[in-house]
Amino acid sequence: MQDRKNEHQKDSRTRRSKNTRTITVIAVLVFLVMLLGAGLGFLTASINTMPSLKGDIRPAVSSQIFDANGKLITTVHSVENRLPASINKIPKNLQHAFIAAEDARFYQHSGIDPRGILRAIWSNVTDRGISEGGSTITQQLARNALLSQEQTLKRKIQEAFLSLQIEHQYSKDEILEMYMNQIYFGQGAYGVQTAAQVYFGKNVEDLNLAECAMIAGIPKSPNYYSPTTNLKAARERQAVVLEQMVKYGYIDSASAAKAKTTEIKIAPRPAATASPASYFTDYVIQLLIDKYGADAVYKDGLKVYTSLDLEMQNTAERALKQLPTIRTDENGIKQPQGALVAIDPHTGYIKAMVGGRGNDQFNRAVLAVRQPGSAFKPFVYLAAIESGFTPASVIDDSPVSFGSWSPVNYDRTFHGPVTMRSALEQSLNVVAVKLAQQVGIDKALYYAQQMGISTLVLNGATNDRNLAISLGGLTHGVTPLELASAYGVLANNGVRVEPTAIVKIVDRNGKVIEENTPNEKVVVNERSAFLLTDMLKGVMTRGTGTGAYFGRPAAGKTGTTSDNKDAWFVGFTPDLVAAVWLGCDNPEYLHGITGATVPASIWKSFMNGVADKYVARDFVRPSGIVAARVSDKDGLLVNDPNNKDGHNEIFVEGTQPNKLSTATTKDGKDNKDNKGTDPSAEKTLPPPPSKEDRSTMPSPPPPPPKSNDSKKN
Repeated sequence: MQDRKNEHQKDSRTRRSKNTRTITVIAVLVFLVMLLGAGLGFLTASINTMPSLKGDIRPAVSSQIFDANGKLITTVHSVENRLPASINKIPKNLQHAFIAAEDARFYQHSGIDPRGILRAIWSNVTDRGISEGGSTITQQLARNALLSQEQTLKRKIQEAFLSLQIEHQYSKDEILEMYMNQIYFGQGAYGVQTAAQVYFGKNVEDLNLAECAMIAGIPKSPNYYSPTTNLKAARERQAVVLEQMVKYGYIDSASAAKAKTTEIKIAPRPAATASPASYFTDYVIQLLIDKYGADAVYKDGLKVYTSLDLEMQNTAERALKQLPTIRTDENGIKQPQGALVAIDPHTGYIKAMVGGRGNDQFNRAVLAVRQPGSAFKPFVYLAAIESGFTPASVIDDSPVSFGSWSPVNYDRTFHGPVTMRSALEQSLNVVAVKLAQQVGIDKALYYAQQMGISTLVLNGATNDRNLAISLGGLTHGVTPLELASAYGVLANNGVRVEPTAIVKIVDRNGKVIEENTPNEKVVVNERSAFLLTDMLKGVMTRGTGTGAYFGRPAAGKTGTTSDNKDAWFVGFTPDLVAAVWLGCDNPEYLHGITGATVPASIWKSFMNGVADKYVARDFVRPSGIVAARVSDKDGLLVNDPNNKDGHNEIFVEGTQPNKLSTATTKDGKDNKDNKGTDPSAEKTLPPPPSKEDRSTMPSPPPPPPKSNDSKKN
């Protein structure tokens, strides 16, 4: 009985023990399932939240801006200064140096290398040889291009899966190329090309073995191993990389020994100077952003070929240093300010642009809308020529009033009857107003618009359709760029070409995405353009612009506002037009500076400095231009070549005078008894132009409706 009881108790203990084990096993299994589920959930979440390759993991690349001769002006980058280099241009020594230092089994693994991880652990524990990391080059690329640098399990999982995807999507050479263009080398340099330039002042393809090993050693600790700041440490790291290259059979021991003793020439740090052509490059960058967006400019590695000539730009910047200083404003900017812009009139290419005396962000060549003063008069004179007036037409420079407004000349005197040529040369205000009244304000505004002035106001309570515009009194004003471009129409025989800064844009793959060619449009009769140009030549040889004359055929016009707050000189040769403006940012008195003084002197200095780029030549006379000798007093024919009151004049064929002058000469004689013709006049007139002659142009459109506002008249 007792035995049965003991056996029962034993069976009971056995059952309890089995139940405990079962429960324990179940609990462990449940825990493992839960752990596995959590792990799988975490893994799934990590994979689902990791970045997508989206077919491309190319790093952001800096854009470059070049001048007209292919010279690099500047590199455009926001945070990262990076220039790409194709794998074909990266030396094999540099490729092998990175592989030896970072991922010896790069060509054998599929993105993750367990053997490399174990080798790195052993090497780091024993501190033998190079201290290696467990991440492959592919993993480093995934981390640098797509992930943060945080040391978390989630990031590690994402890095591993992305590495497998990268290896599946790209070839080994493509991965190595992206990696070498992605990594940071200190001193603001990203990628091997930028590093080569920053540290050694050369392109990556020109690096020698010693430089390759030094470059490959920098990414381990960019600040510490920077050759610029710590050459000794960089040398030590270089030696370790060379030993790794020997270990993995990329170079022999002799080559490594030679490289260790090769002299390293570190490129000097650039001086902290103003960036070249800063106003122009800012202008180009803004044009690019407006058209393509900021990401394209700062990340897509565009190569932007511009119209700028750096030599001419430097000359322009030197010329503008002639600006006097009246005061320094509250922002530390010297006043008055100035601007200079030069354009090729045949192509519209902007050859030089200076937007101020400094490096502030306000480009006055493009953004400063200022009153042009007498520099606006050529539009009035052009309208007069197109209306049948000639350079010999005589206008009475005498007092006149329009309501409460009585225009006066700069010298506060009147000169009596004067030819239109003489009036323009001396910049007589009263004559300009009378011409505008006779030919109509709308016609002058029409030609100003056709030639490129976009800031005119034609409607509204306050507008530019009044006689004040004949003296440059505009509602808003003009910019130096547009005024230069408008004068360029005269230099280009009546043909307008839009001012152009960007000639060609090439993307990072070498594909041309934009290419600009001059778009010509006839806006002025070429004979009228030639007559006005010839009159403006006189401004520089006999008139208000003599201070700008530099010994070559040139035409131009001074401009000074009546309140003496803006001063201009705009002039051109057959091959170059340039506008110079001077004034204070907050308009104020210029203390006697006029367009004939400092602006003319700056223009002359610039044109002298770039003269050797152009052959000296005169403006080409078009067909249909005839010459005759006329009286200064009434503009009619003078037969006596010795008549001191006569001068040789040119005309559009059919507009020359056909009557003899009856004006009395200074010696008391008149011209009606003189016989014969002026030997200087052309005896044989050229044939009229054909119908295809580009001097023809559409008639001006009807003027806009008249405004009820006449106060400014």
